[in-house]
Amino acid sequence: MKPHHIRDVLFSAEQIQRRVDELVTAMQQDLRGDNLVMIGILRGSFIFLADLVRDLYPHGVHPRIDFITIESYGSGTESSGVVRIVKELRTEVTGANVVLIDDILDSGRTLSFASQHLRELGAQTVRTCALLDKPSRRVVPFEADYVGFKIEDAFVVGYGLDYDSHYRELPYIAKVTFV
Repeated sequence: MKPHHIRDVLFSAEQIQRRVDELVTAMQQDLRGDNLVMIGILRGSFIFLADLVRDLYPHGVHPRIDFITIESYGSGTESSGVVRIVKELRTEVTGANVVLIDDILDSGRTLSFASQHLRELGAQTVRTCALLDKPSRRVVPFEADYVGFKIEDAFVVGYGLDYDSHYRELPYIAKVTFV
């Protein structure tokens, strides 16, 4: 790891929870039905997905949950440009209404790739939800159906996002400053 500092908190735990609540309010009508599957892209989405699912429960939304591991970064801070599946789903999605959850929509490669993959597996619908969106970094034209926060081009950690497998546990999202 390069020398760095975690100083600038972009979103506090309270701001994140308020935004998760707002997203659930926006999503709940779209997520009704018996064949709903929420799929988190590991590893960064696990905290966000857990909070979404817990908030959906009181609204009568009861999805099946699974995870897929897709890699495009390795241990660096820049996308390699190559997206590949590291761990495939275990849940059948044929005919399902799928919500794909990711921590960050950056280049667009991962969510575009994963959405297409789920359609190829037979999903009836695929909606996407990203905690963070960096539109300035888009390489593949892609927009998420639901977005937590739009951010500038900065490397961020916390609330599931990491730098070389560190800082996922932070309850807030902060900018990494490299020295």
